[in-house]
Amino acid sequence: MAAKAKKTDEEDDVEAEADGEGAESTEAAKPKSRLKLILIIVGAVAVLGGGGGGAYFAFFSHKEAKPEVAVVKPPAFFDMPEVLVNLSNANGDRTQYLKVKIVLELPDSTMQPHVQSTMPRVMDAFQTYLRELRASDLEGSAGLYRLKEELTRRVNVAIAPSRINAVLFKEIVVQ
Repeated sequence: MAAKAKKTDEEDDVEAEADGEGAESTEAAKPKSRLKLILIIVGAVAVLGGGGGGAYFAFFSHKEAKPEVAVVKPPAFFDMPEVLVNLSNANGDRTQYLKVKIVLELPDSTMQPHVQSTMPRVMDAFQTYLRELRASDLEGSAGLYRLKEELTRRVNVAIAPSRINAVLFKEIVVQ
């Protein structure tokens, strides 16, 4: 066994030469593998960093849009004079009358002088429209809604370019 354990000088030289070539090849392979490893790590960090940053901006960085607090002016109201008209009748039936008290809802109080200055035009629009109505046109809530919408449209035409928000009824009497 001792003989087997001893190496000859020739075998040592052959092994040394093989180790020298092997060492050179492994030393040359180490820088290439290290460079590959570094490039892979840098690439992975870039991909993960870009993906993480994109996910953060996509999901978490949304600042909630704070609604701007608009100063809401309370509407102003303008009382119209009372309107009394006779309604249209078809077959010579007895004459029926319509008495209406109306309030105009204005966007703000600065419109009151403009509405006041155009009051004759507004009253004319009301009178000509209301005189053509029949009592059956004013029946039910649908009839009053149509009346309200038509009066609002006519007021807006009369005071153009200004606009009102709505026509409100204080009192409606059909007699």
